[in-house]
Amino acid sequence: MDPAAKDEMEPALTAGSSCPGPEWPEQERAEQLARGAALKWASGIFYRPEQLARLGQYRIRERQRTSFLDSRIKSVVQSYLEGVQTGVGQLARALEAVQGAHEALGQAQRQLQDLAEGAQTLEPLRERVVQHKQLQALSQLLPRLRAVPAAVAHTQTLIDARRLLEAYVSLRELEQLREDTRAPLGGLELPVFEGLRPLTEALGLAVERAAGAAGQLAREDPAQLVAAVRVAEAGHTSPLGQPPWDWRQRFLRALQEGLERVHFGTSLLPGPGDLADWLEALRVALPAQLATAEALVAPCCPPQYKVVRLWAHTLHGGLRRSLQQVLVWPELGAAEAFTLLHWAQHVYLGPEMMGSLELGPEADVSQLEPLLSLENMEQLETTFVKQVQASVAQWLQKALDGEVAEWGLEKQPDTDPSGFYHSSMPAIVLQILDENIRVTSLVGESLQRRMHGMALSELSTFLRSFNDALIRFSRDHLRGEAIAPHYVPYLLATLNHHTALRSSLSVLQLDGVASVTLPRVEAALDELQRRICRLVLEALVAELQPLFASLPSRRWLSSPELLDDVCQKTASFCRDFWRVRSPAGQLLLAEAERTVVLQYLHALMQGRLACRGAAERTQAAERLRQDATQLQELFQGLGLEEGAQCAPVLLALRELLSLQDPTLLGLEVAGLRQQFPDVSEDHVSALLDLRGDVSREQRLAALSSLQAVPPPSPPEGRRILFSLVPAPTPVPSSCLPSGPCA
Repeated sequence: MDPAAKDEMEPALTAGSSCPGPEWPEQERAEQLARGAALKWASGIFYRPEQLARLGQYRIRERQRTSFLDSRIKSVVQSYLEGVQTGVGQLARALEAVQGAHEALGQAQRQLQDLAEGAQTLEPLRERVVQHKQLQALSQLLPRLRAVPAAVAHTQTLIDARRLLEAYVSLRELEQLREDTRAPLGGLELPVFEGLRPLTEALGLAVERAAGAAGQLAREDPAQLVAAVRVAEAGHTSPLGQPPWDWRQRFLRALQEGLERVHFGTSLLPGPGDLADWLEALRVALPAQLATAEALVAPCCPPQYKVVRLWAHTLHGGLRRSLQQVLVWPELGAAEAFTLLHWAQHVYLGPEMMGSLELGPEADVSQLEPLLSLENMEQLETTFVKQVQASVAQWLQKALDGEVAEWGLEKQPDTDPSGFYHSSMPAIVLQILDENIRVTSLVGESLQRRMHGMALSELSTFLRSFNDALIRFSRDHLRGEAIAPHYVPYLLATLNHHTALRSSLSVLQLDGVASVTLPRVEAALDELQRRICRLVLEALVAELQPLFASLPSRRWLSSPELLDDVCQKTASFCRDFWRVRSPAGQLLLAEAERTVVLQYLHALMQGRLACRGAAERTQAAERLRQDATQLQELFQGLGLEEGAQCAPVLLALRELLSLQDPTLLGLEVAGLRQQFPDVSEDHVSALLDLRGDVSREQRLAALSSLQAVPPPSPPEGRRILFSLVPAPTPVPSSCLPSGPCA
């Protein structure tokens, strides 16, 4: 912009403005902002010189605009001043009106104070008016009020005479009179009515007594029961504006309490030993009570009372609580526990009681909670099983003690008609266990399973005690502390006991029930059988050892007397084996034959004899053949099957002695290993020593051939022999092997 033009514009922009004094800072800031905006506008309009030609036009337009704005501002200010003037006038008139109202209120307050003072002077008159009205009402009711004491006494007489409906009507009349006098007296109750509350309570007690004896009244005086019900219903809905007596609930509660008191009162609960008689009495009484409720009591009561259902549930609840008291008896025995379990599950729910078809749907017995909870059942079953277990243990111990006492007698064991050794002990044990299992079937499957497990557990304990008794019996006999004249026969008799006890397992088993105790019982039976056989065989070994002390020897080579003595002693020892029932008898006979053969093999391995030439080797081989034949004939005569005998091992050893060429011993030893996988180098070496002609090289060659042939698996049915003959160690202890037996 041209500086000259700019200088010319500034006076024009500021000419019509008057700067306010410092007392108006807001206006000063507004003018400064306006001036800045104007300068900015002018700078934009007159930026180029050719636009200055229109400066005059802009000045004229702005002057006109300024004049227009001034006129509008003046008009607005004038209008505002006129409104203020009008408002001031209205406020003045309002002030005058408020002052007038204030004066009027003051006058009214003074007048009200004067009226209150006058009303206080009328208060005695008002009291006299109220008293007059009360006295007027009392004067009208005075004849009736005078009769109140007599009416109260009459009502009490009616209650005592059990005329409940009449008593209720009289009581209601007295209560109505009390209400009629209470209203005029402003809610004040006269002393003459103080006897109504005890009278009401007396009538309520009479209704409760009638409810408590509802069953008896239904049979003897149903009218009185109906009257009590009507009074209870009338009291349930009070017509006098008073709170209802709620006698319906009192009636029903008294009915329940009466039922429980009659049948389950404290004095009626059974004592120890009386439980069975008490339950039998309830079996007769409770169905009779339900029949009475359905036939006699229910017709006397409204349907909403549901008398039959109430009767059934009340009797059930009382019986349930009574049984809870019985369950805490410290002396609750097995008989009581069994009786209670059977009665609760079968008698109470049976057709004679709650399961009766004659009970209608009104009884609603399906909604009854169980008479005994699961915890109660568990407690009773535990009590029963625990006490029966203690009794069974005592009886089994007595049976075992009686059996053990017979072992030292001078007489032979008893026999049955077939000649087998026999004792009543297995039958007693079976009877004790079986009877206790079978009797629990009358209660339920749960108790029967627990009793079955207990019976097997006690049988297992009994078998261990039996085993221990046998050990003591044998120890005392062998030590000479208690000589048993018939030691072996009684051991043989116990094998028959074992057989009888094993057969009893099938009797004790429950159909479809797998027992975790059964394997322990079977293991105990197996251990018992091994123990008996071991003791018998130890006795046999004790008799044969002196005879085998001279085998082999030169005398043995030349004479069969040694083996004759062995066979004679063995035959004498085994003569009663036939009195043992199979399969135990056959097993024992087979083990006796193996014991004799083991003693024979052990004697051969002791190195007592070495053949001094081919003639003696031939003689020894022949002796082995004859001895094997003699032993086979002996045990065949005793009843042992040929395929179960071990004596043929002597024939295999005979081949080792009869071999003429020692260089072929390796083949013979390999063949022996094939037949008897448990033969060891020590056994072979001892047999080579018996030949007496085997050089060191030949021995090593024979033993190396034994090592070259891996031991084959034992043929099925082959009994172990050589592993029980540790050569040249002392005599091995005879024991019943765990492996199979040929």
